Amino acid sequence: MLLSFDVVPDAVAEHDDWHTHEHFPERLSIPGFLRGSRWVATSGHPRYLVIYEVQQLATLTSDAYLRRLNNPSPWTAKMMAHYRGMTRGFCSVTGSFGLGTGGVCLLVRFKPGEGMESSLRKWLCEDALPALPLTSGVGSAHLFEGTMTPGMTNEQRIRGTDAAFDWALVVTGYRQNVLRELAQRASFKERLVECGATVGFSALYQLEYSLNACEIDV
Repeated sequence: MLLSFDVVPDAVAEHDDWHTHEHFPERLSIPGFLRGSRWVATSGHPRYLVIYEVQQLATLTSDAYLRRLNNPSPWTAKMMAHYRGMTRGFCSVTGSFGLGTGGVCLLVRFKPGEGMESSLRKWLCEDALPALPLTSGVGSAHLFEGTMTPGMTNEQRIRGTDAAFDWALVVTGYRQNVLRELAQRASFKERLVECGATVGFSALYQLEYSLNACEIDV
């Protein structure tokens, strides 16, 4: 699951405390949740990128997950009101190259043209992405494809309707300047467009906090 969003500036400090000490432990205690990571923008927007890794997509429609979303704690209900511009997607990882997770991340959101999905996926997974982890400064590259639209829940009613992810690239590494150069590389964006994509935006992030389910005593 990918989420990108802003938070009202006056609520950022409390949001980060809540997200670290209540929200992540709550989410990672749900069966099927494996790891959550929170990233903060160093260039571009929105401020936050959050990635949840789950055993299977069915985890995100499970009764245990929906119970949490429909019964927010008082602190969660308070913080939901401070969210702005939430984009949230249930995604399949259709390409994953390299190892590990670097401390810096490039997010590129885009939408495939109608009928161009197969050729775009082929170029990304056979040509573009496998080469990236071979670049100094890059560790891993992943292609995410939105697969279904999350249903309305009480948490979402508090913060407002979520927008959906289409496709996204997440490239992680250990040298921010390398990922910045990739984001600014005209040839990469031009090739995406040639293969049928409409590029939405790109932003650079740094890892702020990560939690694994195995670290939680439930």
